[in-house]
Order: sequence, then structure tokens, then C-alpha cells
Amino acid sequence: MNLPSPAGLARPSLFHYFIGALKKNDRPEIPRKTIYRLSVYLRCLARLKDNAIRTVSSEALATVAGVKSTQLRKDLTYFGQFGTRGLGYDVEQLSQMISDVLGTKSLQPVILVGVGNLGLALLSYRGFEQEGFEIAAAFDIDSKRRREKKISQPILEMSELPEFVRKHGVRMAILSVPASVAQEVTNALVQCGITGILNFAPIVLHVPEEVMVNNVNLASELENLSYFIQD
Repeated sequence: MNLPSPAGLARPSLFHYFIGALKKNDRPEIPRKTIYRLSVYLRCLARLKDNAIRTVSSEALATVAGVKSTQLRKDLTYFGQFGTRGLGYDVEQLSQMISDVLGTKSLQPVILVGVGNLGLALLSYRGFEQEGFEIAAAFDIDSKRRREKKISQPILEMSELPEFVRKHGVRMAILSVPASVAQEVTNALVQCGITGILNFAPIVLHVPEEVMVNNVNLASELENLSYFIQD
């Protein structure tokens, strides 16, 4: 059986950060690290389905996901006991079960605040929809400013934020604003009912306990890489 390459699946992607920001009401309490691994398993299973592979053993799935088979089996115990001894897991069934727990069986609406260079790049990225997320709209203090890239999503004024969030049932937001205004914008998002924030601003945000913030600090990631490539 030819399995897809594990390259690029071991480290958390933007998809993993989104998964960490999902509000898990009425779902089993699963550790954050396990959530990250479940999202990796889901992507591996998607590639298996693309290759018309219907069943996979725990050893094979663990290998392609870059984890130990004992860790994978432990992670999957949150779904109860299933799988067939000698045959492994049904790829389609396991995919559906993980998607249900992660809340990605249907497109999750997301908003983006801060349409600078980074914000434009994120709005232009089509991979989010393939992973179950749709950036429904963007918000900026200067929504009418001319921007070099053409995007399909509307760019709205900040004053329109509360009504849009309420009308479209949005619970997640991407924050790509300068650090100097990040906390102020976060306060506005929380007041609107946002409970999951993917933060690109280089600042520690203060939010209520029920709000989840996942930080994506690109400089810190490069520092991490710099340490490991030193002679």
C-alpha cells in the first residue's frame, strides 16, 4: 500500500491553529495537543481517500502522520472502541468521526480584521475552504483604500462588525492588525460574540476565560528554526 508522504504534516499549519480556536460545546474534553494531532490525522485520511485507500492500520496511519502508533491509538480512544482487528480503520468512517468532533463537517464562517499585506495574503489563500473554513468578510479601519490584490470577499467598515457577526453566526476571527491596536480590536470582537481568535499580532491578548486565542508569531517560528539549523 502506497501512503502519501508525511512531509509537511508533522508541524501545525494554519488549519491546526483554527482547530485549536474552535469552541467545543457539547463535545468531549480533548487536550489541545490531541486536537492538533487529530487535524493531522484528518489530512492524512483525506490523502488516503484521494488514493482510493479504504482501510488503514494504526501503524500505517501513525507513520504517515509522524507519530507513534501507541499515541495514535490513545488519541482515537476519545471516539470509543472501533476498527477491525487485522484490517484496521475504515478511512471514510474515521474521517467523518474526526470531522464531527472538530466541527468541520460544514464550512465554518470566519472573519478577518486588518487588511494589510498579511491580511490580503490570507484572504487570497484558497486552502481554507478545502479544510472547512470560509473567510466570509474582512474588516478594516480604511475599507475603501485601494489595494493591489483583488479579492472576492467584501472589505467592510469596523462599524459593520457587530451586525455582520450576529447575522452570519460567526464565532471565529483572524486578527492581523498592528500590535498597538490589537487589544482594542480584540475587545470589540469579544463584545460581538467572537469566541475563537487566530492572532497574528505580536502581543499577548487578554480575553475572558471562555474565549480561545491561538497566537501565530512568525518571528518566533523563525527563531525556533534558527536554533536547530545552527552548526
